[in-house]
Amino acid sequence: MTYKLILLRHGESDWNSKNLFTGWVDVDLNEKGVGEAKRGGELLAEENLLPDKLHTSLLRRAIHTAYLALDGCDRHWIPVQRSWRLNERHYGGLQGLNKAETLEKYGNEQFMAWRRSYDVPPPVLDKDAEWSQWNDPRYADIPEDERPQTECL
Repeated sequence: MTYKLILLRHGESDWNSKNLFTGWVDVDLNEKGVGEAKRGGELLAEENLLPDKLHTSLLRRAIHTAYLALDGCDRHWIPVQRSWRLNERHYGGLQGLNKAETLEKYGNEQFMAWRRSYDVPPPVLDKDAEWSQWNDPRYADIPEDERPQTECL
């Protein structure tokens, strides 16, 4: 049996349009993102790429995109598996900051190290910071020593 992996990125959020580091902050799709997600489902149907199982992160923008796309290709009935391990990269203390302003403040070398390095994570996000997910119940089952407060690639 041959399998196909279909990757569909979430639609636009207000944070995307404002050029903010999002990471694990649970923002939803904006109006444009809803349209993008629906169109993604229509394209899946047009290309006859009809999934029989769906995997998504625990983030509302990904879940919302997934369900809108499944409706668009009439596959709303397939099983869905959610995992925090599919969440967007955790940008730590950069979450909520404007990317252009962060680049200007820290310079290109540091900015790119945080964004593209495999061994230089962004600053750690304090557990009690505004954009922290530390006490979010959806992550309660993650052992504390595995629960990210920042991640590099």
